[in-house]
Amino acid sequence: MTNRLANFLAAGLLVIMACLAIASIANDTLTFDEKAHIGAGYSYLAKQDYRLNPEHPPLIKDIAALPLMFLHLNFPKQDWENGAPVPWWLQYNFGDQLLYHSGNNPDQIMFFARLGPILILILLGIFLYFWAKKLMGAGPALFLLALFVFCPNFMANGRLVTTDVGASFGAVIATYFWLQFLKKPSWKNVIVAGLIFGIAMLLKFSLILLIPFFVIITLVYAWLKEKNFKNLLRYCLLSVAAGLIGLIFVIGPVYQFNIAHYPYEKQLNDTKITLNDMPKLPAALKNLDIFMAGQPMLRPWAQYLLGLEMATNRTGTGNTTYFMGTVSAQSRIDYFPTLYLFKVPTAFHVLTLIVLIWLAFCFIKNNAFKNTWPKLRDWILRYFDFFAMLVFLGIYWFTSLTGNLNIGLRHILPTFAFTYMLVVFGLVEFLKGIKSEKNKKIAKGVIAALLAWFVFSSLSIFPHYLAYYNELAGGPDNGYKIAVDSNLDWGQDLKRLDIWMQDNGVNKIYLDYFGGGDPAYYLGDKYINWDNNNQSFLELPKGSYFAVSANQMQGQRAKAVMGYDQPTNKYNWLDQYEPPLTKIGYSIFVYQIK
Repeated sequence: MTNRLANFLAAGLLVIMACLAIASIANDTLTFDEKAHIGAGYSYLAKQDYRLNPEHPPLIKDIAALPLMFLHLNFPKQDWENGAPVPWWLQYNFGDQLLYHSGNNPDQIMFFARLGPILILILLGIFLYFWAKKLMGAGPALFLLALFVFCPNFMANGRLVTTDVGASFGAVIATYFWLQFLKKPSWKNVIVAGLIFGIAMLLKFSLILLIPFFVIITLVYAWLKEKNFKNLLRYCLLSVAAGLIGLIFVIGPVYQFNIAHYPYEKQLNDTKITLNDMPKLPAALKNLDIFMAGQPMLRPWAQYLLGLEMATNRTGTGNTTYFMGTVSAQSRIDYFPTLYLFKVPTAFHVLTLIVLIWLAFCFIKNNAFKNTWPKLRDWILRYFDFFAMLVFLGIYWFTSLTGNLNIGLRHILPTFAFTYMLVVFGLVEFLKGIKSEKNKKIAKGVIAALLAWFVFSSLSIFPHYLAYYNELAGGPDNGYKIAVDSNLDWGQDLKRLDIWMQDNGVNKIYLDYFGGGDPAYYLGDKYINWDNNNQSFLELPKGSYFAVSANQMQGQRAKAVMGYDQPTNKYNWLDQYEPPLTKIGYSIFVYQIK
């Protein structure tokens, strides 16, 4: 395959991805987190004031908000000026006012805000393709790109104004340029690696894990390459220089732009109030942040540190969530492995299994138990890019498993690109190891069939990518039994409920909704808000329609475990109405009371 043809096919795949991403949001409602992110991002650019949503870095929100600056939106000044000092909920109130109660068009805002994240998704695909082509050649690079383009999890999150695909992009580009610096430690490469590292730090706070990751691969590479202390010290000093370049010349200026009109006294007061609500954080760290917030020259880094502390605290304290028939305020170590098993296409699991079986066979055949270290050292140096990916996967998976934030597979999305890269590399080596041309053709046919299955599985869920569950889970219809929240129900189907009501002549519906949409905006007087805490199902008139978000429903009919002491039997009465009359996009269940 010529380089020109490969690039043409890659461009075609990325065009398909862009079209699918844009087409799939046509009838979407804003997801829960987007309401906060879009409102916050718009306030950053319109006011250069970072009071909203500091627990996420600004770059994704800035990029998403940039097109909004040309829409001449009405800014909700009263809500902005009269809000409480640092209430975490103010970001949602402000987003709600901006989108639904200020004379703006929320669907127009959503569409233009999502263009930036979609662009980042496409840029990630471009970068993965060219890196894979450099490492493995055009054919494997196209195979990898096809996995990326039709990955339902990248498609689901790449269309949203959230940070998870941005984090994936940051992890990939930061790793690539850091490896370039390690292989050729010129000052040019050090500066570029530092600048890209700074950009990655502005995409998601979980990418702070790049620091221990870069420390490990730098030490390993420096020692294995020349095995002397002088070389090791040189790499360490250059790494520190790269880190400082990112901190000083990228993080500082971007934060300075976003806080330019954030009053000094308010930032200091907000910092104190916010940190006061985090008793588990070390006092010394909180005091350092407060001190920095009080120094004009250090204010940008103080705001960055505040966000990092908030994200760390959130990971430590966790979130109440439904998972596998239970609702808990504590994490479970099987949460991410289970969701990876059920929300990644089954065909990819088979491809992974082929690679793992082949590796085990090679390990035994080559008697890898003898002279293990020399063989391992030679492999690491020869395939250092792939070794680095393995290290990243180990660090990210370990922290995810031991953390306390179980609210979506999206939180391990930064591992997906490297997992795809490693599996494709394994398949390439597997095919190289087959001597018989006949057997090689059969193997290629099987791999091609698995890729076709992968693509079909992804296309079959269009446009409901967020609700994707694979065949092992019983498909998306069964997903609500496994996990909800951003795995299935983030509020994306409210507009589709209105369309269903119009198509079926339903003029009134009782509704318990979870998400970023405003039922009053989309349904008007056609809905009656259902307060599950104060109302009994016996109050529902016979023949009436009742709609409930899967997130609300499952959280109120699950078994309470691990520190959760609230009632969870408020929706058990729905058992008598199963199956529901219909499901709206897999996330809203509609019942008719008999």
